[in-house]
Amino acid sequence: MSEDNPENKLVITAALAGSFPSKQNNPNVPYTPEEFGDEAKRCYDAGAAIVHIHSRDPETGYPTHDLDLIKAILKNIKSKAPDLIINITTSIGEDDQRIIPIQTYKPPFASLNTASMNYAVGNFKTGKVLWGAGNIFANTFKTILEFAKEMKKAGTKPEIEIYDLGGLYNILFLNKQEGVFTHPLHFQFVWGVLGGIPFTPKNLLLLLDLIPPGATWSVCGVAKQQFQAGLCAVAMGGHIRVGLEDNIRVITGELAKGSYEQVAWAKRVAEDAGRDIAQGEEARKIFHLKQEHVVL
Repeated sequence: MSEDNPENKLVITAALAGSFPSKQNNPNVPYTPEEFGDEAKRCYDAGAAIVHIHSRDPETGYPTHDLDLIKAILKNIKSKAPDLIINITTSIGEDDQRIIPIQTYKPPFASLNTASMNYAVGNFKTGKVLWGAGNIFANTFKTILEFAKEMKKAGTKPEIEIYDLGGLYNILFLNKQEGVFTHPLHFQFVWGVLGGIPFTPKNLLLLLDLIPPGATWSVCGVAKQQFQAGLCAVAMGGHIRVGLEDNIRVITGELAKGSYEQVAWAKRVAEDAGRDIAQGEEARKIFHLKQEHVVL
C-alpha cells in the first residue's frame, strides 16, 4: 500500500489486440474502430480502468501506425467509454513512426520498451520457433531516451515494459540521469515472450527487489502465464493486465469471447483476495497520471 493507494485497490488493464493475434486465432480480436470501441466498453463495464491499444488496419488486420486509423479507434473508444484511460503502444514501425502517435494524441499512458531482444512466437513443448526466428525487437539506449523525452513533453506516463533483467537494469541505469523520468516509475512485467523470461514467483520477487521504492507495477503474461502472474500480483499488491493481446483463451481453455471475459476473471480474483478495483480518477491517482484523456 502507498499514500496514493491507501486501500490497496487494484487496477486492471485490457490489452485488446496486440500485434500477433488475428481473427484466425480468435474471431473476437478487434480490427475495426467500431470493434475496438465496443470491446473497450465491455472491458470497462467488466472492471477495466485502462485499455492498451495496438491499432489494426480494418481491411487486413495488420498492425498499423497510420495516424488516421489510430484516431478513428481512439475516437470510437472515447465516445463509448469516456472514463477509460487509454494506453498507446510504441512498438509499431520504425522509431519515428513508433513515437508519432504519442506526440500527436498525447495519451495518459504509453508503453516504453527497454531492451533490444529476440522476439518470437514458439511452441514451448517442441522448442520450435513458429514466427520471428530472425526477428530483433530493437530498443537502443538512444531510442529509450528519445521516447522518454517525447513522452515527458506530451505529458504521457511511460509504462516501462520489462521482459527480462537486462531491460530492468537498462532503466535503472538511465534513471540515474537527472530529468529523464518523472517519478514514481511504473513497470509492466511481461512474462513468457520467446526471447524474454517466463513467469515464476521467484522471478517476480527478483524484479520486485530491484525496482525503486514507491514504484507501481503490473503483470501480464503469454497464455496461461497471464493467469499465473495475475494471481501472484493480486496477493502481492500489484496490478494486472489481461486481454487477447497476450492470451486468446479464458482460464478453462476455451476461446475467449473477448478481453472482457479475462477482465471479469481479474476482478473476481481481486475481490476474492479482499482487494477492490479502481477505475477513473482513482486509477489516475494511483499511477500519478497528468493527462486525463487522449487529445483528438
